[in-house]
Amino acid sequence: MMRRSRVPVALPAEIEDFRDVAWQREGSRQVDTAFDAERFIDRVGFTSCLTDARRPGPSLYVAVCGRRDAVMPRNVQTDPEASHTWQLKDDLLRRGQIYYGKLTGARTLFLARRMVPYFNAVWGLRRADEPRRLSRTARRLLRVLRREWEIATADLRKDAGIADRGRFTRALDELQSAMLVVPSEAYYQPKFTYIWTLAVGRFPDELRRRVRREIALREIARCFLSSAGMTVPGELARVTGLSRPDAGLGNRALVAEGFAVSPARGVYVLADRAEATRPSVTWTARSPAT
Repeated sequence: MMRRSRVPVALPAEIEDFRDVAWQREGSRQVDTAFDAERFIDRVGFTSCLTDARRPGPSLYVAVCGRRDAVMPRNVQTDPEASHTWQLKDDLLRRGQIYYGKLTGARTLFLARRMVPYFNAVWGLRRADEPRRLSRTARRLLRVLRREWEIATADLRKDAGIADRGRFTRALDELQSAMLVVPSEAYYQPKFTYIWTLAVGRFPDELRRRVRREIALREIARCFLSSAGMTVPGELARVTGLSRPDAGLGNRALVAEGFAVSPARGVYVLADRAEATRPSVTWTARSPAT
């Protein structure tokens, strides 16, 4: 079947400048302290941790670097900016004001508190659905956590009786992606380990708030567009892990209320920036896929 999609050759310079400010990709605005990191995440709503200029969306690492073209080096252990970002991540875990976890598609995201109910409405799991949706191994881990409340990685694995490391890791990722479990602290002595806890213990009000799914999709799209200025086909889905149809639903809801305009299929621009960017956008047709 022949398919033809339209994609922008490049983002307009005005949008790149807008993102430089919003995503703190400037040396004068770079993130240095845990307090800076919290303010950054609160403002953008959600962000990746260690992605670089090759991946779309805001990134704590890029904000620490303070430059648009930041690229993670091959040897991250000796890179001061990557090490500083990792240390800030640990500080944010201890402070407990920002949600952090591996969500859908192995995306590890920071979420501002205000965004937790919307992400939970899309990816969260109610207790009544756990037997049907969670694997047996994940349910075993969850039983241990509900009994112990906080527990280190090795102790969790031992108490759950899971010998296979890969099966344990997959189950833990499953619980994180369902927004049931989060890391609460990291220790490096005598060896590195996370302390795991129930997400509802850290964010009870946010995770108990009920939000309709269509509203959640709209607000996730609004949050991204507010800091991105413009989104191109597939970008919101890549950043958040939403399916492309769900991302489209969220973006089209913003157009319906006048918050955004859509100058081309799959492209959405903040309504108050549409006039400024229109002359700069060039569109081309991708070669037909077979």
